[in-house]
Amino acid sequence: MAFMHSVGRVAGAVVVLAVGATGPSGAQRPANDWTQWRGPNRDGAIAGFTAPASWPERLTQRWTIDAGLGYATPLVVGDRVYLFSRLGENETMRALDAASGKVLWRTGYPAPFTMNSAAARHGPGPKSTPVFANGRLYSIGMTGIVTAFDAASGKQVWQRPGSANVPMYTSHAFSPVVEGNLVVFHVGGHDMGALTAFDVNTGDARWSWTGDGPGYGSPIVATIGGTRQLVAITQGKLVGIDVSTGAPLWERPFVSSNFTNSITPVLYGQTIIAWGHSGPMTAVRPVRQNTRWVVETAWENPDLPGRMSNGVIVGDMLVGLTSRNMGQYFALDPTTGKTLWTSDPRQAAQAAMQTAGDLVFSLEEDGELVISRVTRTASSPVRRYKLADTETWTQPVISGNRVFVKDVSSLALWTLN
Repeated sequence: MAFMHSVGRVAGAVVVLAVGATGPSGAQRPANDWTQWRGPNRDGAIAGFTAPASWPERLTQRWTIDAGLGYATPLVVGDRVYLFSRLGENETMRALDAASGKVLWRTGYPAPFTMNSAAARHGPGPKSTPVFANGRLYSIGMTGIVTAFDAASGKQVWQRPGSANVPMYTSHAFSPVVEGNLVVFHVGGHDMGALTAFDVNTGDARWSWTGDGPGYGSPIVATIGGTRQLVAITQGKLVGIDVSTGAPLWERPFVSSNFTNSITPVLYGQTIIAWGHSGPMTAVRPVRQNTRWVVETAWENPDLPGRMSNGVIVGDMLVGLTSRNMGQYFALDPTTGKTLWTSDPRQAAQAAMQTAGDLVFSLEEDGELVISRVTRTASSPVRRYKLADTETWTQPVISGNRVFVKDVSSLALWTLN
């Protein structure tokens, strides 16, 4: 990081069972499970991580497998890894033994897809990370096929068909979220606008909101102003939706270009922070006044345009990667929006960032994992580990002393000892 200074079923579904082991129930999950996009709380925070007394010169690769294509983050639940990717013409969910990489079960369904030429280099694999909850896995594929899988056996529990009309660049990249007995997707449709909540058990649609088309980013769920709500960046808005009913609560324009609506909003207290490279980083506070909501602008910082890299909260800082100067890491005060420091230029074009305590882990797109210790005045490099030889756009999973890294087409387990 060289951080520095200051300032319905689809026909043809197939299930292949490799072993008959009993899978996790999903009831009380261990702290180091990684169950959805950006981790258990969708914020990039690594739970239960203990830094080694002495960092090794290099990490140890325990296994590597052919993972197929796609950017979906592998999920880690107990002694299993769940991987959603493309194998040939099939979108495939697999369960792997975390210690060995051995396939325990594999379930696939046909999903032929041709990428838009502008994004062809990113391949036709799934871009959305599944979510694990209560012993099931929920996913959305490139054409919007929504599927629920039994995590123990791989059996398809229910499935809803997709659509030929998909977002132009990376197709469906909105990673689902489970709230109570609902799983929420932005499935699109004929008008590209259906944000839909399905019953987790039956797949029946419980509510839908058609106020705007899907963005490429994923939402968060938070209690703001006493109301549990889903907060998402859509094609042209930042919105808050009552997660239990689908009722729109508030919205404000959030117009960005190309992929810049691919950020997951960051929650700091009751403040929501969002950004893109076509406009300033913006913090808003939705406030309920009697029966209506008002969205107040808390601050704007025009000096830190983003692109596709999500930031993390480290204590009383927001740490991220800006697209300016060919990629600079930064820290800002999330209360005031003031820039605290920026790194030297030309650090990375894209980085998947996570945090544990005052440590920031940044997997850059060239396969290098950069670990730094950050404060409000500076950043100190700890280690740099080369973990892949091809591009790494997928979020890594750091679970205990294990680091799971997916590059273009392989998945590897590395350990710190």
